[in-house]
Amino acid sequence: MPEARTTAARRAMPEALPHGDIAELLPGIHFVTGSIRMTAPLPTRFSRNMTILRQDGALVLINSVRLDEPGLRALDALGEVKHVLRMAGFHGSDDPFYKDRYGATIWSVDAPYVPGFDAGAPPYFTADEILTETTELPIQGARLIPFHSARTAEAMLFLDRDGGILVSGDCLQNWARPDRFFSLPARLMMRAMGFIRPYNVGPGWLKIAKPDPAEIKALLDLDFEHVLPAHGALVIGNAKALYTPRIAAL
Repeated sequence: MPEARTTAARRAMPEALPHGDIAELLPGIHFVTGSIRMTAPLPTRFSRNMTILRQDGALVLINSVRLDEPGLRALDALGEVKHVLRMAGFHGSDDPFYKDRYGATIWSVDAPYVPGFDAGAPPYFTADEILTETTELPIQGARLIPFHSARTAEAMLFLDRDGGILVSGDCLQNWARPDRFFSLPARLMMRAMGFIRPYNVGPGWLKIAKPDPAEIKALLDLDFEHVLPAHGALVIGNAKALYTPRIAAL
């Protein structure tokens, strides 16, 4: 087990919550579904995903999810965690854990790390690098697609391989149905709020971040076959055609 580092902010880190096994999607790309717990407006738990890229024996984690000890052993078997990318301003609570455990370099969209959605709260953590569209990313054949108009920073990661891959934060989601990580309140509340819909644009993100729809529609200028969302099931194959009706309707 790697020796824990002490470079992260001294703060009680969220515990590891229930998650699945790490699975390989495409050569060098792995994925794991975990969960997140929220307390407002009701105590709820629902799923979230982490994408793991492996190159030259090093790992890049995107949309980090803390794993339990068996999960961390499986992660260590893939390679050494070197980088963590935060694609969504509403995410990132587990970034300090990976900084502390592995000394990973944390790359983040330009949004403060604050508890919950309280933008006025003091930040509890500082990233090593702020992501912009000119950032030289630690991923081969990748580029960042930021949403400049969003009130809370958000970006997509485009991987120029396997027909084109988009890795999403809160923008593109794909919850056709609640999965096993949803609590009963989450099943009821999130269906009523429009989250349970396949090939979706995140309704909570649209409401709070208020991005310019034109920036989202510009995603359709890309050629992509796959979407790896932070929320919902993977979309492997034909992703652009599947998301086009929802995006075009914005």
